[in-house]
Amino acid sequence: MRRTFLCGQDRATGRSYEHRRGWIEERIRLLASVFAVDVAAYAVMSNHYHLVVKLSPDDVEPWSIDEVLARWCSLYKGPPLVQRYHRGDELCAAEFRRVEEYAETFRLRLADLSWFMKCLNEPIARQANREDECTGRISRSDKRGAIGEKALPILKRLNLDPERWCHRATAFEDSYQDYRNPGRRRQAA
Repeated sequence: MRRTFLCGQDRATGRSYEHRRGWIEERIRLLASVFAVDVAAYAVMSNHYHLVVKLSPDDVEPWSIDEVLARWCSLYKGPPLVQRYHRGDELCAAEFRRVEEYAETFRLRLADLSWFMKCLNEPIARQANREDECTGRISRSDKRGAIGEKALPILKRLNLDPERWCHRATAFEDSYQDYRNPGRRRQAA
C-alpha cells in the first residue's frame, strides 16, 4: 500500500506537502463556480479531506445550451463537435441535435455529486502523482453520504458546532462570493 500525504508534513522524510492545500482549495472554488453545488464547508487533513456540500440539481434546468457547454468546457476540452459549435462553425440539423444531446448529458453531470468529486479528485491526484513520481489514487471515495438529520454530528466532527456554524458558513460564503466576483474582491482589499 502506498504511504502518501495529501497535505502536511511527513515526519519520516521531513518533506512538506502543505502547498497541496492550495491546490485543493483552488479546485473546490473552481468547481463550485461551475457545478450546481453549494460548498458549505471543507476541512483538509494530512491524508484526506471533508467536504460539506448542498446539491442544487434544479439550478441547471434554466441554463441555456451555451451556458452548459461553456461550464463543462471550462473543465474539459469537449467533443470535436462541441468545439466546432463553440467556434461558430455551421452545423447541419443532425449535428446540432447531437450538440444538444451532449449539452443534456453535461447538464446532468453538472448537478451530480459523483462528477463533482471526480472533477475534484482526479486533477489533484495527477498533480500529486507527477510531484511524487508515482501512480495511483490519492483519495478514497467510499465515505460519501447525504446529510439529512445526521448533519449535526458530521458538522461537529468538522469542528463546525451549531453555535459557530452560521458564522463560519457566512464567512466562507463571503470569500466564495469574492472568488466568483473579482471586482468585489478588489474593492474589499
